[in-house]
Amino acid sequence: MCGIVGYVGKRNIRDAKDIILDGLKKLEYRGYDSSGIALNIGGRLEVRKHVGRITNLENLMAGETLNSNIGIGHTRWATHGAPSDLNSHPHCNSDGSIAVVHNGIIENYVEIKEWLSKEFGVVFKSETDTEVIAHLIGIYYDGDLQEAVYKAVDKMRGAYAIGVVAASEPDKIVAVRKDAPLIAGLGEGCNFIASDIPALLKHVRKIYLIENNETVVVTADDVKIYNEARKEIKREVFHVTWDAEAAEKEGYDHFMLKEIHEQPKGIYETLNRRIEEDGSIKLDGINMTKEDIEGFNKVFIVACGTAYHAGLVGKFVIENLAKIPVEIDVASEFRYRDPFVDDKTLFIAISQSGETLDTLAALREAKSKGARILSVVNVVGSSVARESDDVFYTWAGPEIAVASTKAYTTQLMCMYLIGLYMGRTKGVIADERYNQYMSELKEIPEKLTKLLEGESSIRDLAKELYKREQVFFIGRGPDAGVSYEGSLKLKEISYINSFAIAAGELKHGTIALIEKDTLVIAIATQDKLYEKMLSNIQEVKARGAYVIGVAKEGNKEIEKQADKVIYIPDCIDEVSPLLSVVPLQIMAYYIAKERGCDIDKPKNLAKSVTVE
Repeated sequence: MCGIVGYVGKRNIRDAKDIILDGLKKLEYRGYDSSGIALNIGGRLEVRKHVGRITNLENLMAGETLNSNIGIGHTRWATHGAPSDLNSHPHCNSDGSIAVVHNGIIENYVEIKEWLSKEFGVVFKSETDTEVIAHLIGIYYDGDLQEAVYKAVDKMRGAYAIGVVAASEPDKIVAVRKDAPLIAGLGEGCNFIASDIPALLKHVRKIYLIENNETVVVTADDVKIYNEARKEIKREVFHVTWDAEAAEKEGYDHFMLKEIHEQPKGIYETLNRRIEEDGSIKLDGINMTKEDIEGFNKVFIVACGTAYHAGLVGKFVIENLAKIPVEIDVASEFRYRDPFVDDKTLFIAISQSGETLDTLAALREAKSKGARILSVVNVVGSSVARESDDVFYTWAGPEIAVASTKAYTTQLMCMYLIGLYMGRTKGVIADERYNQYMSELKEIPEKLTKLLEGESSIRDLAKELYKREQVFFIGRGPDAGVSYEGSLKLKEISYINSFAIAAGELKHGTIALIEKDTLVIAIATQDKLYEKMLSNIQEVKARGAYVIGVAKEGNKEIEKQADKVIYIPDCIDEVSPLLSVVPLQIMAYYIAKERGCDIDKPKNLAKSVTVE
């Protein structure tokens, strides 16, 4: 889950270093343990790399004259080998004539490493799997970089996107993609490769989306794509329509806070792009007929992390509205239990980036068994989107902070729209109920805006709570799913040991951990379960817990039980997750800020998890 950037321009354009560094900064959300760059200067490769943030790499090169028209760069999230200067990319072969950057994992690297050591006497400098790629290419290289890369790839197993340069070919980058994201950018007198579009937005708007098992050869004048059979193929240009400024902070201290405040807009866009004048739902990118929907006997929702938590609410919504049994699974476990999937299964993959490798692997497993694949993603042209039968884009806009916020709430909105569409198409939702749902959903952006206006009170509360080292989140029904997401937000950016549990399960063991002043966040927004939640709050209060309640406006009874209460605007139970999660996001943000944490780039995490 690293970020790679490559650039090649005309020989009289010597600004490769600055262009690559700028691109890496845009990809730092993909990994920030270390970074490095390889430049071809006068027929030799100059490699600079440093542990830590990209600013460390810039400081290392400060004062050096490193003018070049071609280079590759990397920002790392460590998998093999601890973060260090030696383990940083790029990696080179023995004589430094080949340099490689790599995103992914080479599963058989130990086997290759032993072979290279025994047969060729290769001495390895790092602990990484990537170094074997550089040595492999070096062994096979006889003046044709593309051919050497082909031969190396034939020996490799795993998931990877690699970018390669050779000292003796100063006008060429060769890149290969297998189960890890890769794009090529088309410029004027220059061309690029990268892991993700934000790296190139400053320079290009024309993109080639590279498919699995394809090789790309990039020069200043051309980008050529070759398929698995090594035949050159033509690819339609993808025109990026994002506003480059959407990836900037716009005055906020952190991207996470900016993206929290962008949720009303993201939800509005996700909803209103799909509503016809007559109030019906048009799911662009989804072509499911009444016969298709009636033919499904099961729905699988599969995702990871925050997207999985959106799926927990999605299960409730689709079962409730479409009357189809739904099973939800963690993507990393799905394909290892031989799930019962067939051509009567609808498989819904949820992924912000559309590049999550576990989700991709689960998708492919389901597809091989005949399931229909519907993906909910935020990134147009991503791998998950391209390999799905139907695609539902969230329209959240670029999300830069590692901790997902607006992607989550727009994923929730997608779940509501899918459930309503399926239920109405099947004829199992009465018009009155459908219209009530739609009316409530249309009010969410305005209610969210109102909720965000009360941010200061949550900020003040965070100042009281930030020294806590253990927190429990509890809820019932859809609130249980929100509890899991609230807990994840807190732990991933503040490093507080946070735990979520369905409130009814407390008495089955977990309540043993509740003692005096234990912080419990109790989400109680379900009118049907309100009294049950008050009882659960009483249970933890009886054992000394300090309770922060989250409830709808008007439900004042909770004030008799909780120590503090955060209110959300009134709404029907079913749509409350769109509102109740936002105070939890804000609380997590300000607690992490009070603790001095690096909010946008929390330790050990990366935005797009492209390794298993």
